[in-house]
Amino acid sequence: MGDRWRIEVDRSVCIGSAQCRHHAPDAFRLDAARQSHPVEPDADASEPILAAAESCPVEAIALTLLTSGEAVFPPEE
Repeated sequence: MGDRWRIEVDRSVCIGSAQCRHHAPDAFRLDAARQSHPVEPDADASEPILAAAESCPVEAIALTLLTSGEAVFPPEE
């Protein structure tokens, strides 16, 4: 079984660019205010979800490993 991630979106930072929906349309949705939300907060690790987080222009998306809480994106400095 592969890794699972916790997906969190800081809606106070989200600008509604929809890049997350472009890269991972099954994992993110936009509400009426164009704020991003994960469809499911816990998801199987995948390249599209990572691409969505990496492409967010304001880094509003955080991914962490469910098993350990270790940061996947943005990486810890």
